[in-house]
Amino acid sequence: MEEVPINKFALSFENNRLTYCGQDCTKIPSVLWKMYGPKVHYMDLSYNSMETLKGLENFTRLQELILDNNKLDDNIRFPFLPHLRTLSLNNNKLTDLEGLIEKVSEQLPALTYLSLLSNKACPNQLSDCDKDDSDYQRYRYFVIYKLRNLRFLDSRRVSASEHAEALTRGEFTRVRRPPMTDVPPYTPPTNGPLARPLPVDFSSLGKHKGAFGKCRYKYTGKHSEGNRFIVNSDL
Repeated sequence: MEEVPINKFALSFENNRLTYCGQDCTKIPSVLWKMYGPKVHYMDLSYNSMETLKGLENFTRLQELILDNNKLDDNIRFPFLPHLRTLSLNNNKLTDLEGLIEKVSEQLPALTYLSLLSNKACPNQLSDCDKDDSDYQRYRYFVIYKLRNLRFLDSRRVSASEHAEALTRGEFTRVRRPPMTDVPPYTPPTNGPLARPLPVDFSSLGKHKGAFGKCRYKYTGKHSEGNRFIVNSDL
């Protein structure tokens, strides 16, 4: 498939800074790395439709890379870029935080600034209204623990106290979910009596040692509406 010609009016290269934004590119145009690759220290490819970073390996001296508002997902692959210090991936389609951080750790050893806002992998209210500050803080501890050189994460500096806390707690803040394929589907029994939801010995009903009365329940979930009171008349 022939590559779409670049828009020269959208292309800017000055003082080792390359910008090519808002052009609906699904990949890095080859003309960019052929013309500028080894010269580029800063590159901004925001507001395109990037689905792959093929060709990024040709930018061997890259120090800052801005990829905000693209379509990069969990299949993202990074070449080894030993000089890259800044990576911005805001508003893409990244969901697998652990997989992404493993790739970053292996391929971008000098990284000190990372931003993942507005991705499902970054659990805050920009990406999921059900998340809260505690979810986001656990995410920060995990990322800081894995990427020890980070100085900024998203829009906030990594403080000395946060870094120390991440070293203690970061390993335990990852969220593991069993794959759906590991859960066998329910198959109703075809032979024998159906399971009974009530005891067979009906005379035992009412003889249990439990009791009920006035109880107060405090709901402290993310959508708490305050303390709730339940009395006998509500049951």
